[in-house]
Amino acid sequence: MVKVGIVGVSGYTGEELIRILLRHPGVKLNGLFSSSAYAKPIAEIFPDLAGKLDLVCLKPAIKDIVGKCDVVFLALPHTTSMDLVPQLIKAGKRVIDLSADYRLKDFKAYEKFYQYKHKDKANLKSSVYGLPELYRAQIKKARIVANPGCYPTAAILALAPLAAIGAADFNSVIIDAKSGVSGAGRKKTEVFFSSPDKEDFKAYKVGVHQHTPEINQALAILAGKKVKVTFVPHLLPVKIGILETIYIKKNQKAKIKKLKLVDLYKKFYKHEPFVRIKAEGEFPALKDVVGTNFCDIGIKDCVDSVIVISAIDNLIKGASGQAVQNLNIMYRFPETAGLL
Repeated sequence: MVKVGIVGVSGYTGEELIRILLRHPGVKLNGLFSSSAYAKPIAEIFPDLAGKLDLVCLKPAIKDIVGKCDVVFLALPHTTSMDLVPQLIKAGKRVIDLSADYRLKDFKAYEKFYQYKHKDKANLKSSVYGLPELYRAQIKKARIVANPGCYPTAAILALAPLAAIGAADFNSVIIDAKSGVSGAGRKKTEVFFSSPDKEDFKAYKVGVHQHTPEINQALAILAGKKVKVTFVPHLLPVKIGILETIYIKKNQKAKIKKLKLVDLYKKFYKHEPFVRIKAEGEFPALKDVVGTNFCDIGIKDCVDSVIVISAIDNLIKGASGQAVQNLNIMYRFPETAGLL
């Protein structure tokens, strides 16, 4: 059994990790850590866990984490993981970080979008971007897995097949993304649903969202050239789910006019357990994916352009479920363990 710890258990992603890992046949939840909820039994924080897990939350002291865990999930706010990761790696532990601290290889981009100086450039170089569909081989051997953001997961999976064959004009990509409010965290979600905004719908961080360079980075690797998408997120008055409608002009130099794009996507994701391609003329809805680790994708070929619609559960495939998927790859468990 792999001994697992979670640092930052009181938030949505920590809670979801617990629920998934309790179903996992190959791991033992051996340590729960929280700066805000230490000394509390986990069943006091999440009452429905009574009788299922009797652990008490501890302060995230490095000696306790190292002593209890083989692998550590960091469900912490951005900018804080880099305080713990160097110590965990030095102690020989493996880390799956759900924050953005190790996602961007260009530390200057990180500092620009997160307004914080990166303090662990050495480990940043060796971290692996944890999108299993593209980086499975690297994830297997990784010491640090940088779990992708929720918006980038849906966007990259939607665009990867077109990027891989040079079919997209990446100067034209527009990502119109909508997310449930749980992506902002537990406290902001509670405020949202008790405010007049719960009947509203709006865009936010237009042109400056921190997930933009993450999307550009992954697509540039696939396309073999610099990519600069237009990404605009919106806040849906629902709790969970992400749906993205993506508009792409075709690269006119690519010979794809006779290519059936639904078949291209099905072939690209043929062996992927958590990507489902809709039949031609069908498109995903949030209800199709909420509560699952699936990414559902629908494609519309518009002759000179393409519309791709993707949907995920932002807390599962967009965060905790994908993190467990990465754990399964790292420790050679069936990739679906705990997730189906």
